Amino acid sequence: MDIRKLLMKDIMIMNLKATTKQGVIDEMVHNYYEKGIIDDEELYKKDILKREAEGSTGMGDGIAIPHAHDKAVKKPAVMFARSVKGVDYDSMDGQPAHLFFMIAAPEGADNTHLQALAALSQVLMNPDVVAALKQADTPDKVQDIFAKAVAEKEAANKAEEEAEKQAANTDSDKPYIVAVTACPNGIAHTYMAEENLKNTAKKMGVDIKVETNGSEGIKHELTAAEIKRAKGVIVAADKKVAMSRFDGKHLVNKPVTAGIKEPEKLIQDVLDGKAPIYHASGEDDSATQETSGGGIWANIYKQLMNGISHMLPFVIGGGILMAISFVVENYMGGPKSEAFIFLNNAGNMAFAFMVPVLAAYIAEAIGDQPALMPGFVGGFMAMVYKGSFGGAYIANIQHSAASSAGFLGGIAAGFIAGYIMVGLKKLFAKLPKSLEGMKPMLLYPIFGLLFVALIMYFIINPIFSGINLAITHFLNSMGTGNLVLLTAILAGMMSIDMGGPFNKAAYVFASGAFANDPHSTTAAILMAAVMVGGMVPPFATAIGTVLFKNKFTKQERQAGVTNWVLGFSFITEGAIPFATADPLRVIPSCIIGSAIGGGIVGFMKVGVPAPHGGLWVTPLATNWVGYVVATIVGSIIAGIVMGLLKKKVSEDPYE
Repeated sequence: MDIRKLLMKDIMIMNLKATTKQGVIDEMVHNYYEKGIIDDEELYKKDILKREAEGSTGMGDGIAIPHAHDKAVKKPAVMFARSVKGVDYDSMDGQPAHLFFMIAAPEGADNTHLQALAALSQVLMNPDVVAALKQADTPDKVQDIFAKAVAEKEAANKAEEEAEKQAANTDSDKPYIVAVTACPNGIAHTYMAEENLKNTAKKMGVDIKVETNGSEGIKHELTAAEIKRAKGVIVAADKKVAMSRFDGKHLVNKPVTAGIKEPEKLIQDVLDGKAPIYHASGEDDSATQETSGGGIWANIYKQLMNGISHMLPFVIGGGILMAISFVVENYMGGPKSEAFIFLNNAGNMAFAFMVPVLAAYIAEAIGDQPALMPGFVGGFMAMVYKGSFGGAYIANIQHSAASSAGFLGGIAAGFIAGYIMVGLKKLFAKLPKSLEGMKPMLLYPIFGLLFVALIMYFIINPIFSGINLAITHFLNSMGTGNLVLLTAILAGMMSIDMGGPFNKAAYVFASGAFANDPHSTTAAILMAAVMVGGMVPPFATAIGTVLFKNKFTKQERQAGVTNWVLGFSFITEGAIPFATADPLRVIPSCIIGSAIGGGIVGFMKVGVPAPHGGLWVTPLATNWVGYVVATIVGSIIAGIVMGLLKKKVSEDPYE
């Protein structure tokens, strides 16, 4: 396909007006919308920002390639934009970006379009092309540069494929390695990593074959003979790829950005034998960035978030129905009314699954599907068993001196079940091939359940039941001063990273206390505090754009209007674009406002017996006036502080 049909002249922006990363995205997305390439500006922008949250698309060398693959795109396109001054785009090399390529791929994009996008990504690794583009001042010149470069690249690819076949089937003095590149969208990073690995290997005198796992599927798939012959393997991937075929090979496993940023190091590690030998577990193993792209704590956080994301629908649905049932009990018929009984039972049933689902999906993130059942049962045991060593018993609905392991025990159950399954896979890896079918259907379920049950019954439940009793006693015995301090801290944490680890830690603490005892007054107060803390950032940005219009661009003021609704609905992420554009002023402002709002909640003892809903669940609050006051006061203070700290916009790039 002629790249000029994707890289259309009439959608190019030869002189970007935006001066920030957020501004670039807003300006380019809006241009797509005006040109009819997309029909839903907010959806496409949301997916662009989601991709940026996974890792900046600022590739370095002055290039940024924001991209999204969604249903808002009506026809595939690539928008070229140029900034003469350059924009801080969080690029890999820390340098300003001057050339921007926003890729829009529809959900049903055919292989022809995807191949063209792959070719475009590859030629951007050519420094001569980049240098020429920086000098291009008309759309015609941009098209001509790419048409020539892509044609040359396609011819070179064919020649490389032939050379790879010969290298794989003939003896050569050159070392031979294989690689796999993959990213979640499979539009740009996959092919840029491929290109850099190939170019670097050529300079180092190394023969290489790279398998790509992009939007058009697996290309240049590695054969068993090629893998066997290779000195080692490089996996540069941010999504799952088949790994068991690499059993016994020296293997480097890194994020896809490592293939772009440090291809020489990856290749050299394989050549020097520094890469560890990969041992398959006997299953259809897969690898993601988690295996070596982050540290131990990064992996634990991702595994925990997998459980929490699956748990939240049970928390939200069950919690809000239970809260509504209390309103019915108080104002519409009392505890014996059919409406109360129905709503309360439905909410309780959802809540009963909450911790088991949490544990199950933590386990699944570690040990894959075989760990799901042991994790589920371990989580269930954390909720229903009380007692001490050898004396556990099924919990009654009534409170007693004993306590179940609860939310914390469920988290422990998930990690235990996951790593037990990892151990079982290694233990059974060398069984005869004839017994392969027995493992998922017989061995894993039986031994996984047995070991999890023993550990939960004799170790985890006794330990965590004591911890839960201590936490419950501490929360219930707190005076007003301590309560105000705790609610202020939790609410402030909601604004530190607006959906990141601090935010989630605060929410998990409050929802854990609520899950252990939904009827607890203190637990309801903690839920109210984190809810207020999470509503303040979007409200604060909305207020700031109204009171200090000269401190925000036109696009930011438009986003501020949306944040009124997002704040009302407890969607903290609405403030992220503002925080990204100006973190040193926006984030501290929001933390101050959230902490003050949380402190008011603790001082006025505002309780909300629902784990989500924002101001929509105000009627359920034990002190609805205090709930509204805490939100308004915290938001206004944050908005004013933000407006005072921010600098005036020297020029509005959208007027």
